[in-house]
Amino acid sequence: MQIAEIGTFCLNEACKDYKKFMPENVMKYGQTKKGVQRYCCKTCKKTFTQTKGTMFYRLRHSEEEVVECMELVGERMSLAAIHRTKGIKEETVDSWLERAEMQMKQVEEYFVVPYKLNRVQADALWSFVGYKVEKGGTLKMTKKEGSGEQRPST
Repeated sequence: MQIAEIGTFCLNEACKDYKKFMPENVMKYGQTKKGVQRYCCKTCKKTFTQTKGTMFYRLRHSEEEVVECMELVGERMSLAAIHRTKGIKEETVDSWLERAEMQMKQVEEYFVVPYKLNRVQADALWSFVGYKVEKGGTLKMTKKEGSGEQRPST
């Protein structure tokens, strides 16, 4: 299995080409009012957005605001303090934390379980990848295959 970008495969579970890597089958289909890219599958004619399957799907706040709040939580700032400084309700930030938890569980299922990494090893891996990207490195994608998922390599 490999990790692929949204827009290179269909996300409709009822489609016969669901999760098959077929970039020629999925075409750009305009943008939402907020500027999020939309796609349309030529097989099933269903549309989906670039954020489908991510923690940012159907959020009213920008990705930047969400990421900034997640960083503040990571710095041990309380939800009440985030509300006071950013003006975003505590309940909203809490729901984002729940979404982030679901995404992390998916990442763990993909990387930690099959490769028998423990959480410390997985955390070290992500720290290393983040360090490489910050220093100007880029994540190179491996050969694209038909599973709808593509894994980065360094």
